[in-house]
Amino acid sequence: MTNKVVHMLAKAFNEAGVPAVRFNYRGVGASAGAFDEGNGETLDALAVLDWAAQRWPGAQLWLGGFSFGGAIAIRAAVARNVTRLVTVAPAIRLVSVDSTSLPKCPWLIVQGDRDELVDAADIQRWAEALSPRPHMAVLAGVEHFFHGRLSDLRQVVTAWLGEVAASPGN
Repeated sequence: MTNKVVHMLAKAFNEAGVPAVRFNYRGVGASAGAFDEGNGETLDALAVLDWAAQRWPGAQLWLGGFSFGGAIAIRAAVARNVTRLVTVAPAIRLVSVDSTSLPKCPWLIVQGDRDELVDAADIQRWAEALSPRPHMAVLAGVEHFFHGRLSDLRQVVTAWLGEVAASPGN
């Protein structure tokens, strides 16, 4: 919840006029519970989406996630009516993501090409094999935590959100 990449994603959503909710998964920070290999954490994300749907009735649900949270966001987007998805360095090898059941909404993957934790080439190959294919933005010289490049991340996300909003049918 306090991670600088997550904070920047929330800021980009806010700049697009969308409220953002940041939360800790079970067992992180002061949250109750213990790590559950992504299963319970997916339930956590779904509970937050359900809460947001009640808090803002009729609003479109957008979802974003970073690293472990990026893989969880992919899972959660499939289970709920999410209209936008942004995943940053999604850790799809840490948390299993079913490639046969994927989000149907517009989806952006942002990945640094020097990511030391989530292999950029692996994510690119994986994304290129998906249908529908998510939009992929690979940032040159960027490591996993976007050190010194958070403004580039925000710029890519806000630009993509603007492009999607301007597309016919959106």
